[in-house]
Amino acid sequence: MSDSFATLIERLEGPARRGEFSRLRRGLEKEGLRVDREGRVAQTLHPHALGSKLTHPHITTDYSEALLEYITPVTCRPADALEFLGDLHRFSYRYLGDELIWPGSMPARLDGNDSIPIADYGSSNVGTMKRVYRQGLDVRYGRIMQAIAGVHYNVSLPDDLWTLLRDLDGEQATPLNDYRSARYFGLIRNFRRHSWLLLYLFGASPAIDRSFLPDGRIPDKLEAHGEETLISRYATSLRMSDLGYQNKVQEQLKICFNSLSNYVNTLRHAISTPWPAYEALGVNEDGEWRQLNANILQIENEYYSDIRPKRVARHDETPSQALEARGVEYIEVRCLDLNPLLTLGVDAPQIHFIDTFVMWCLLAESPWIPDAECDTLDDNRRLVVERGRDPELRLCHAGTPRSVADWGGEILGEMRRVAELLDRLDEGTPHADAVAAMLPRLEDPALTPSGQLLARLQERGEELSDAMLGIAREQAERLRQEPMDPGRERLFDELVETSHRQQAEIEAADRVSFADFLSDYFARARESRVTDGVSQ
Repeated sequence: MSDSFATLIERLEGPARRGEFSRLRRGLEKEGLRVDREGRVAQTLHPHALGSKLTHPHITTDYSEALLEYITPVTCRPADALEFLGDLHRFSYRYLGDELIWPGSMPARLDGNDSIPIADYGSSNVGTMKRVYRQGLDVRYGRIMQAIAGVHYNVSLPDDLWTLLRDLDGEQATPLNDYRSARYFGLIRNFRRHSWLLLYLFGASPAIDRSFLPDGRIPDKLEAHGEETLISRYATSLRMSDLGYQNKVQEQLKICFNSLSNYVNTLRHAISTPWPAYEALGVNEDGEWRQLNANILQIENEYYSDIRPKRVARHDETPSQALEARGVEYIEVRCLDLNPLLTLGVDAPQIHFIDTFVMWCLLAESPWIPDAECDTLDDNRRLVVERGRDPELRLCHAGTPRSVADWGGEILGEMRRVAELLDRLDEGTPHADAVAAMLPRLEDPALTPSGQLLARLQERGEELSDAMLGIAREQAERLRQEPMDPGRERLFDELVETSHRQQAEIEAADRVSFADFLSDYFARARESRVTDGVSQ
């Protein structure tokens, strides 16, 4: 532990006792495929009774018509977010009939690329853009990769805590937005250095169904288990491997998150720079839109990363313009698998651990990342994804080989000090308990979710899809029987009607063609929202 980190922790003891650390704001986004009773991706439309997926604030879809996405409100208590998420599941099961919500990150049994229906958001220009964007993902990467599910975790600090940190850093003359953005990027850099730890502790996808590889070619890192399943003996998260959310074209972007301007300018370059292979696919062929454009990225959301800086954008802004104009508002953690052994895919101890990890990333020293280190971070992440439970694995830490248990134990030791700050005004010690609960996983890889899942498949001789289908049925039965909070039940009923009405109003208000709408969007996307450091 560095002297500066230890000193900072000591200086934060008083503010922690005053409750400065008790107002972290959190939100969850959780995806899950709808499947039929045989465990195949549902071919039905998103249920009308769940509301409009274009305008509903809490129930929508991600890539596929069958890929549900639940969004909780921002809360200060993890329990509140989880209770809301649970009621979203309970409400949905009222209208899913025989369908189930797949509990794992890697997809159910597939019947080729076309068995994953692309989400349809209606006839408005906004809705059409969302669908064409997804069509572009299909022609570029295929639909199968887009059917992978996960949990995204959003977290932010209150303004008074940022003011406190700025004062402790002696940067009172720095505008708060600028200071906050710079510190968030410091957090992100430390997250990039150490996200392998989350992949090891919470990765839960060591196996795939053979149908996930429709060309039949099996990578060397996979081996057969039964007739339908392929496993990777030491893998933690195949979802985050080169089988999942990876893209060779995007690797050239080399975003290591050293500054807000670097991040924004790199993304702006990517959505403005044509890529020959994508040009060859065509954009608008005889009136049929194949993709939004032929650039490296169609839009900024196409950039894959395990963490993102975020800012809620206004109606006339792109995400990067919102960041550029008003700075980072919160960060989005995107590397979390669904844990099929948990009914909601995530639980309170995991949230408390991630809170502590994120705050440790913020408070620890975080120098800029040079290109050589960026490559090392990518290598460490890849190694843990593919071989994280291998006792012989060694990661590179400042040029020195380190085992996962050794380096991870050192990180958890520092995190304990942060957990004490977060627990000052909590009932009990949930953050310290969450950190302590991870120590056995470092000592015994079999205790990790990936280890537990693989052991189940091997001990029972189960196929992955059969195991996931059995778990899905158990979870559905439990959720169907559990009562909902009456107030949320009324809210969800109201939002169904309201969201359908809002979609109809958006469609009726369109006055320009989709081509003109898109042209205007990209013209605005190329504009900077800051001139000489002043927001426009």
